[in-house]
Amino acid sequence: MPALDRYDTENLDDEDYDPMSIEDRVAAEQALRRREREEGRQRRDDEGLFYDESDEESTGAPRTKRRRGAEKVVPDSMDTEEVEGIESIENLEDTKGYTTKEWVSMLGPRTEIANRFKNFLRTYTDSKGTYVYKDQIRRMCELNQASFHVEFDVLARREQVLAYFLPEAPIQMLQIFDEVAKDLVLKIFPSYERVTSEIHIRISDLPLIEELRTFRKLHLNQLVRTVGVITATTGVLPQLSVVKYDCNRCGYILGPFVQSQDSEVKPGSCPECQSSGPFMVNMEQTVYRNYQRVTIQESPGRIPAGRIPRSKDCILLADLCDRCKPGDEVDLTGIYTNNYDGSLNTEQGFPVFATVILANYIVVKDCKHIVESLTDEDVSNIVNLGKDPRIGQRIVQSMAPSIYGYEYIKRGLAMALFGGEPKNPGEKHKVRGDINVLICGDPGTAKSQFLKYTEKIAPRAVFTTGQGASAVGLTAYKPVLWCWPDRGVCLIDEFDKMNDQDRTSIHEAMEQQSISISKAGIVTSLHARCSIIAAANPIGGRYDASLTFSENVNLSEPILSRFDVLCVVRDEADPMQDAHLARFVVNSHIKHHPTQQGSTIGDEIQDPDFMIPQDLLKKYIVYARENVHPKLQNMDQDKVAKMYSQLRQESLATGSLPITVRHIESVIRMSEAQARMHLRSQVNEQDVNMAIRTMLESFVETQKYSVMRAMRQTFQKYLSYNKDHSELLYYILRQLAMDQLAYMRGLHHQNLTTIEISERDLIERARQISIADLKPFYDSRIFKMNGFSYEQKRKIIIYVLPEVAT
Repeated sequence: MPALDRYDTENLDDEDYDPMSIEDRVAAEQALRRREREEGRQRRDDEGLFYDESDEESTGAPRTKRRRGAEKVVPDSMDTEEVEGIESIENLEDTKGYTTKEWVSMLGPRTEIANRFKNFLRTYTDSKGTYVYKDQIRRMCELNQASFHVEFDVLARREQVLAYFLPEAPIQMLQIFDEVAKDLVLKIFPSYERVTSEIHIRISDLPLIEELRTFRKLHLNQLVRTVGVITATTGVLPQLSVVKYDCNRCGYILGPFVQSQDSEVKPGSCPECQSSGPFMVNMEQTVYRNYQRVTIQESPGRIPAGRIPRSKDCILLADLCDRCKPGDEVDLTGIYTNNYDGSLNTEQGFPVFATVILANYIVVKDCKHIVESLTDEDVSNIVNLGKDPRIGQRIVQSMAPSIYGYEYIKRGLAMALFGGEPKNPGEKHKVRGDINVLICGDPGTAKSQFLKYTEKIAPRAVFTTGQGASAVGLTAYKPVLWCWPDRGVCLIDEFDKMNDQDRTSIHEAMEQQSISISKAGIVTSLHARCSIIAAANPIGGRYDASLTFSENVNLSEPILSRFDVLCVVRDEADPMQDAHLARFVVNSHIKHHPTQQGSTIGDEIQDPDFMIPQDLLKKYIVYARENVHPKLQNMDQDKVAKMYSQLRQESLATGSLPITVRHIESVIRMSEAQARMHLRSQVNEQDVNMAIRTMLESFVETQKYSVMRAMRQTFQKYLSYNKDHSELLYYILRQLAMDQLAYMRGLHHQNLTTIEISERDLIERARQISIADLKPFYDSRIFKMNGFSYEQKRKIIIYVLPEVAT
């Protein structure tokens, strides 16, 4: 259209120029492209570049920014079109109409992604200026490993485009990441390929956690994260990775062929003799990799009400194999993919694909993981807690805070969680370090709640019932029941409901901490190194205080002797105690109501400043078990021998509980557990005294009511060790108040609101236990929070009955 071909004469350049050679023109265009790239692309981090000696110039100086930019120039062997295609990608987000998978597979975007990820690994520093991934690579190579992890949130903050492409095209992106990581590792450690031929990038901290039951076609070929419990694993098998074939006709070696997960790649014909086979796998030149298939199932606490748990198969490759075992709770990140399954099509009648998760990163939530995840701040808090002289009392008070009272049960559970030190002198005779606890008593006394709390606070635990242990048969159930909580806690509710045959089979598990199986040609021994915490009901439903413990419980003496701590729970009528218990329960419901935050009734029963937060308590337990190993050195052997002799005599006289040599070992185990609570490396006299007190409390509570008071007097010096005088005086004052309350109600026949108690009565009772100064008791929290007040002028103590009681 000549009419439209009009040009502005002011903008025309009519000057003459010297002719330019082709070489000069190409050089000028390359200089312009380099300048546009450097000006248009945002420099993410101009500081730092970790390098080794090979990265230095001949002058000895590290590479400069210009050198770093020049690394991104492609080799000269590429033609001009390919160079322009690679270097012109300034806006990597613009996929130009391609899908994400197609875009990242193209040569230009692939090279740009590799350059950006390499720059990210080389230049990323934390708040302290430390090169994070340089340290990770060095640590990986020191341990001869083949992978290191990259946090997704860190990648998203520094390289938004890569974090956007990664979940959409994980197979292609991870392949690029692995190649970059391998090149980077070989630059720092050139000979590391002799250790491993592959380096893998593991993506951690993916922000969205999906449930197994929510996976749909939307998630296919996406990077996903889920949590669950491993229920089954296969052995570690070799899988073909890069395979070569031998032609049987001419002997020519075909390949290499890279195998995929869903189908087998085979050659069509031999290029040498043009025959179509047969072909045999060349065993020597074929490259294998480790392969394991596991089944992950929804965690019990995450299953919706009324639903059954769903499960999914996962494939673990390379160094991920054998990271987990049945019973482990895992956090899994992987690629949700599908493959053809002919059996499903036979059942359904139309094409159906089976889905699996190709794992990329897996974390086992056990003691080791918790210890590794502890920050410097966590360790500092734990060490500071261990320096508190009252840490033992604080731990006991923090156990099961939603359950009122029962201090000696909480102390036994705390000792079981911390545990003693196992010994194996000469690798011939094993002495267990785990502490076994039996809780027996009336219904409605929170026995099962103690077990459920322990299941939540223990790093590794399994919960079962006596009926469940006998219903499926021990042949199938033994490995499930005992080997899942190996180095953890096994919780058994309704322990008395197990039949005799099943109950006798756990003798070995409780003392030798192993399970021997000899069935159907299988002869083996499985580890069961765990504490047993059991709950049982007495014969007839309620505990009869006029009978001995052995007469109340349907358990044999061999089993009873294997328990280190026996806790008897009695539901006794006590007006004052019942009033405080009712107030505690009401306060607990008010505080923990999901929608209402009301004010509590009266004073708090527990001091919130004295108690330890539950998440910190769990970390404290794991840290102590993994890092503190107390030793017995200056133990008072005479005291233990004298106590054991007295217990034997009392046991033979009363017949309530068999005392055996196992109880001496129990005292040692509890002493070590008490030392571990205080993060001490040596067992001192205080730990031994507390262990003896716990043992004697357990023994005295199992006596008949008629001999219990006399036995308390016999072992008074042991039982009163390290007890707060305020608690003892409160116990005495409560008895005086109950007697006065019964007298006043009998006299006036009406409900009372206040009771007056003479101070003289309390002083006389306190002198009998060698307590003279009562002023600290009047100022104590336990005195005031339980409704007592002191009038110094009248020398009386006034008790205000709770409203709940009236």
